[in-house]
Amino acid sequence: MDFRRINGLPPYVFGIIDSIKLELRRNGEDVIDLGFGNPDIPSPELSVRKLAEAATNSRNHRYSSSRGIPNLRKAIADLYMRKYGVEIDPATEVVTTIGAKEGLSHLMWVLVGPGDTALVPSPSYPIHIWAPLFAGAEVRQVRLGEIGSSPETFWENLLEAYESTWPKPRVIVVSFPHNPTTMCVDLPWMERLVAFARDRGVIIVHDFAYSDTSFDGYRPPSILEVKGAKDVAVEFYTMTKSYSMAGWRVAFMLGNREVVQALTKLKTYLDYGTFQPIQIAATVTLNEMDGYPLEVNAQYFERRNALCDGLEKIGWKIEKPKGTMFVWAPLPEAYKEMGSLEFSKFLALEANVATSPGNGFGPGGEGFVRFALIENEKRIAQAVRNLKRALVKLN
Repeated sequence: MDFRRINGLPPYVFGIIDSIKLELRRNGEDVIDLGFGNPDIPSPELSVRKLAEAATNSRNHRYSSSRGIPNLRKAIADLYMRKYGVEIDPATEVVTTIGAKEGLSHLMWVLVGPGDTALVPSPSYPIHIWAPLFAGAEVRQVRLGEIGSSPETFWENLLEAYESTWPKPRVIVVSFPHNPTTMCVDLPWMERLVAFARDRGVIIVHDFAYSDTSFDGYRPPSILEVKGAKDVAVEFYTMTKSYSMAGWRVAFMLGNREVVQALTKLKTYLDYGTFQPIQIAATVTLNEMDGYPLEVNAQYFERRNALCDGLEKIGWKIEKPKGTMFVWAPLPEAYKEMGSLEFSKFLALEANVATSPGNGFGPGGEGFVRFALIENEKRIAQAVRNLKRALVKLN
């Protein structure tokens, strides 16, 4: 049968590793899963209580609002004022989305179409690459740079890509702290990006998934902190990582009111929003649980240290990331010829450690694997011992 949009999709390389993991577990093997970035830390107890309480009220069983209930939009606006000093109009400058992936995918339907171009980092979280393609646009992948590169390298590559692309790009998609490479930027870098976009009439879409996941004194900036950013930028804020609420599917797009209203209009034709008890619980969480992201972040900090310190002890030295819940690891020199997919398969089969192959994040990810910090320190220590036995060429 002939289908549309999905025929050009490449094989889902993450699914290959997942199949190996499942087969090993069926055979009784203890596989330590550091692949899929699916948070294992529980959601706040208050959130769960409020969800259960709201779910018992039959008035909340009806259709909700696709843009998000007013109190939830006000709660995220209040959070942005508290955290970033950014004033957001909850009526016109924020829309609730069913997770950031849904929001970003549908946003591209109103920003680009056939004949348009979007600039996207390479490597990148897959939906950043595929959302513009699903909308019919062309995607120009912009190299972030080699391992250890500064954001300045990406900036130079971005300028070159814009100037050499025709028709001129309508959209630039960025995400910092960056998944999978963990690259981080500062506020002056964001200021340059906003100035660039204002001069050229480009829309910036910033996926701020790891807004609260940072270490060693680094504070990720919101692009909306930049003066004038709302003229050209929108930002996705999600409760997935900050509050460990992945399955709840609650995110927000904030910023430029014309773009917000365009997505809001489209969503009125597509959905009725997240289940209302979830929105009610999310509202309470944003209003009353400012400390929870710090608790979550502290656990990721300990896991990051356990993995990076452990790998260094066995001869696989990796720079500690300053943000995200991932570690982006170049293949050891002795194993580079395998390529990222075969190396990931090797780690699963020989070390019982599941990782994500770098080429699943686009061609710029070849030569790397990504570790997700979704197991506790004891399990990570076991993973390191397994890797030490398997990676004999490191010894």
